[in-house]
Amino acid sequence: MSDRLRVLATRAAALLSTTVLVAAGTAILAAPTAQAAQGNSGAAAASCTATQVVANGGFESGTTPWTTSSGVITSGGGQSAHGGTSFAWLDGYGSAHTDSLTQSVTLPAGCTSASLSFWLHVDTAETTKTTAYDKLTAKIGTTTLATYSNLDAAAGYVKKTFDVSAYAGQTVSISFNGVEDSGLQTSFVLDDVALDVSGGGTTPPPNDATRTPAPTGYTVNLTSDANGANWSGHQTIGFTNPSATPLTEVYLRLWDNYHGSCPTTPITVSNLTGGTTAPLTVGCTALKVTLPAPLAQGASGSVGFDLSIAVPSGADRFGRDGAFAFIGNALPVLAVRDAAGWHLDPYTNNGESFYTLASDYTVTLDHPSSLLVPATGTSVDTPGSSGRTVTTATAKNVREFAWAAGPFSKISGTSSTGVAVNVYSVSGISSSSAQSMLTTAKSAVDSHAARFGAYPYGELDAVIDNNFWFGGMEYPGFVLDLVSTTALTHEIGHQWWYGIVGDDEYNSPWLDEAFTDYATDLALGSTGTNCWSSVSWASSAEKITNSMAYWDANSSRYSTVIYNYGKCALHDLRRTIGDAAMTTLLHDYAAAHWYGVSTTAEFKAAAQAATTVDLTSFWTQHRIEG
Repeated sequence: MSDRLRVLATRAAALLSTTVLVAAGTAILAAPTAQAAQGNSGAAAASCTATQVVANGGFESGTTPWTTSSGVITSGGGQSAHGGTSFAWLDGYGSAHTDSLTQSVTLPAGCTSASLSFWLHVDTAETTKTTAYDKLTAKIGTTTLATYSNLDAAAGYVKKTFDVSAYAGQTVSISFNGVEDSGLQTSFVLDDVALDVSGGGTTPPPNDATRTPAPTGYTVNLTSDANGANWSGHQTIGFTNPSATPLTEVYLRLWDNYHGSCPTTPITVSNLTGGTTAPLTVGCTALKVTLPAPLAQGASGSVGFDLSIAVPSGADRFGRDGAFAFIGNALPVLAVRDAAGWHLDPYTNNGESFYTLASDYTVTLDHPSSLLVPATGTSVDTPGSSGRTVTTATAKNVREFAWAAGPFSKISGTSSTGVAVNVYSVSGISSSSAQSMLTTAKSAVDSHAARFGAYPYGELDAVIDNNFWFGGMEYPGFVLDLVSTTALTHEIGHQWWYGIVGDDEYNSPWLDEAFTDYATDLALGSTGTNCWSSVSWASSAEKITNSMAYWDANSSRYSTVIYNYGKCALHDLRRTIGDAAMTTLLHDYAAAHWYGVSTTAEFKAAAQAATTVDLTSFWTQHRIEG
């Protein structure tokens, strides 16, 4: 942090330039009463358009519509924004002081899921490790969500997320109150406040559970800059409507806009043809396209648009680590409408939000010849203009497309069943580590194929970087990973559990993560003996089948329950119905859902059909609902 003279000068300038709103009748509502909760449950059947309801959450438009104490919304002065240039800075004076920040928001009654998030940076001159002298309280209505203090000081921003679904249908305030004592300073810096609502939905007729629109193909042509960090070009998406309900609109998911500061986004769609666009919603990750005319059952449509992609810095699943760019979830994909309505869930950084239908991709990537470009599908390189190469990647029956670009080191091999495997390593990965990962990848792809069905994509690319904060990430035919036998075996397992056998990763994350961790155990020879004996539930609300809305609000428990308890439940199921029955169950279940979508209810039904043992108490004991 810079010296206080600079900070106070910046604060003084903020006071002169900022119009501070006067608090007048801000609605501060108590937590929902039983009557209100009952009203909310009745409202859940209403229409819900998933959206983000906090206005100016990145503070780039001054104070409007926030109510603040003097100088809170500012820029510079030794602090920096999480996104954009502005932020909310509470306290930091080193004297007795109180700052506040409040906005009244309305949560639509038809939306049954609501998640409040914000990015917080705390820095302090306090040296104590035990006493909270300066405090920030975050509230919704009169309910305190959390209290932070000088003891929470850390470098950089940390995302905080809370489940506030109980407030559906209410107008309520979001407030932050910072209180600093007369001693050393503590600064509470907030940015990118968001309240994402979803759920409910406009429900098709009860008997129409068909998933629509069904994509018929994604065609993409992109050209990169000299570093592979910026791409621009054109994308076309064809689709049909298999549903009996006419299709009047489609939604494009621009997932990587999460990594920007809405409305300043890294993914830009422009000049769209085939429909009329509405403003971006759900944190700029959802783009509604109204079709020219309703699309009847069996009819076809398409949209085309110019696309630009700016990959941000950071060793992320969408990010740059030095000279290496990792480009996952950057291509806009069609959202799904099913019996629950449109699925427009928010992005989650703890796990995945993705729910897409399998389709074919043809992606042409024009890039400098100095860059290798591993990608989903089978790639063919041809010479481009001077000093450039055109990589054309084709993939059939995949849910999404990912690629990377950089001066990778590449080694290749073939698994015993004939799968071509390539390992791309960033600088700093030793040749022995790369060779070890190639051996692991070949073994893993064959091991999983033997249990769940032959790997259908022909080629598998593994991109290795030990700077990945997230460990590993899966895409069809393409994975990002650390140097780790267990992690790479896990990510390759996702080729079946999520890639081939799809699921709604936001609302049913256990269906891919637990199944993949179970598959990883089997591939590495672990039988999960006494696995379930270590289970200890944190609350009665905690279940293996909870959605990412719950896990974002209880993030410290996500991996414990979804990965560990989830795979342990599957080990227990194997012991309950027998090894042979479990082997047959998973192989046949994968075959029955090949390129389709799995649900918890379908898996439970298939498991029950595979045994004469009544599994009712098993599901209850293991908290598997649905």
